[in-house]
Amino acid sequence: MIRLLLKTTRFLCVQGRQYSSDLGMFCYQCEQTRNNKFCTIPRGVCEKDPTVAALQDLLVEVGKRVATYANLGAGVGYANADVDRWLLDAYFSTLTNVNFDPKRFEIFMQEGGEMLKQARKGYFDACKKTNKTPETVVNGDWEFRPGIEVLAKEGRVYGIDKKKGDWNVTCIKELAQYGLKGGIAYLHHAMRLGYKDPEVYAETARLLSCLRKEMKLDEALKLALDVGAWNYRVTGLLDRANTGVYGNPEITEVRTTPVKGKCIVVSGHDLKDLALVLSQTEGRNINVYTHGEMLPCNAYPKLKKYKHLIGNYGGPWQRQRRDFANFPGSILMTTNCLVPPTKAYAHRIFTHNSVGCAGIGHIDGDSMTPLIQTALDEPGFTEDAPKKTITIGFARDTALRLVPDIAEGIKSKEVRHIFVIGGCDGYELGRNYYTDFAKLIPKDCIIVTLACGKFRFNMLDLGYVTIKGKKFPHVFDMGQCNDSYSALKFMVALSKELGVPANDLPMSFVISWFEQKAVAVFLTYLHFGIKNMLLGPTLPAFTPPDVLDVLVKKFGLRRIGTPEADMQMLLNRKS
Repeated sequence: MIRLLLKTTRFLCVQGRQYSSDLGMFCYQCEQTRNNKFCTIPRGVCEKDPTVAALQDLLVEVGKRVATYANLGAGVGYANADVDRWLLDAYFSTLTNVNFDPKRFEIFMQEGGEMLKQARKGYFDACKKTNKTPETVVNGDWEFRPGIEVLAKEGRVYGIDKKKGDWNVTCIKELAQYGLKGGIAYLHHAMRLGYKDPEVYAETARLLSCLRKEMKLDEALKLALDVGAWNYRVTGLLDRANTGVYGNPEITEVRTTPVKGKCIVVSGHDLKDLALVLSQTEGRNINVYTHGEMLPCNAYPKLKKYKHLIGNYGGPWQRQRRDFANFPGSILMTTNCLVPPTKAYAHRIFTHNSVGCAGIGHIDGDSMTPLIQTALDEPGFTEDAPKKTITIGFARDTALRLVPDIAEGIKSKEVRHIFVIGGCDGYELGRNYYTDFAKLIPKDCIIVTLACGKFRFNMLDLGYVTIKGKKFPHVFDMGQCNDSYSALKFMVALSKELGVPANDLPMSFVISWFEQKAVAVFLTYLHFGIKNMLLGPTLPAFTPPDVLDVLVKKFGLRRIGTPEADMQMLLNRKS
């Protein structure tokens, strides 16, 4: 872990070395940040440049001001659906690997200026109507000024390296903010399916507004855990949205090799976008494939009913430059994680929703015509590849129905341990740990997995586990990163079935993290009081030693070691 201390307003001290606080760019919101410290000029590891970084910092600051008035308005009965929508769109665009397009951020900012006026006026009007005296909001107003460089210059004032005060508090507030960003992305997915919760939206505004307040360390830690509690409600809402619209995922064999024909691949997390593509390509002789975290969509009944949903193509997000260059069709990126494309496929990749990248096509609205026409213009696959499949579909409904059998297996010692290996994948060689760890897991154990970290081992033939004469796959794939909700529901149900506290279950969490959705999930696990988690491949740069000490003492949090040592420790652990 690194030691970050703000010595003065002029210098930032990192591991004993001084850096000018006018770095031009300072970002450490994801795991790939350079040397586990921070990314600065000329660009981040994600390829975000200083202009985009500054625009994102300003957009986040404007969002907090809008949220402040929205939060105050909620206290006097005022709500504004346009403000709620904008907050989700804007914050979602600031996640790692979502949007690299300065022009899109200028548009978000222009909308933000209008939303701020609406939220402020709505609050003051509601106060007048209810005979309440409006609160004074310090530095609450903001005026949009056009021009990317004008906005970027203003944004540099709000960089993390410009913040004053206790650096431990600053870092834990950043932890809370990154968790909020991740949860807001989940809220965005649910919103697109028509699922909204006014109470959750009000809590979103409250938490965002809290980020503007001066705090002590214990208050900042409480805020972070509050974000974890909020994210559990958010992922529950998204679970209801996904299953309410597309049905409960079913255990499904998914093809992982292509077939002959014209083709489209859909990447990201947004189920509605996949449904739009499927409905608009039906009968057009175009095959559709999922990619990355869209893999679990193949298990939803109302999506897999489309016969031209062939299966999954490629691997995790970080391999997309290779996978997409070799894909002979068009590509739709619906959410994170977008890597700026190479010339090999830049002409046939499109973004949607809050995603963007300068120089490539963006689809506004729900018509997928540009994507479809491009697929028809491309050659497509010329022959079938040998068929290979994997098994998915162990989300909440399926997992809960299996709880009695698994509980009996634990009692009869047919099931020795359950390993939850979930989270994000990434570039680092150290992530091979999760492959090696999965290979070491004994055959009388179950692997529960979710999110894109599964690609480290989900294509391996890891066999089956037998319980009361029934064969189950060794790997229970519960779905996307938001299906951490399913994992928690499963844990709670198993705890109840066996009559023991959750932390006394023969169950261990071995988590990989990368970006802000993973932070949201991590904070939810902490909110549930889950102890002795292993986290890797590195610990977050925004978690300074004093904060880490608290997490270690309270939750037993540890960084991953070697697969062999960690396996022995977890199998021998006494709850």
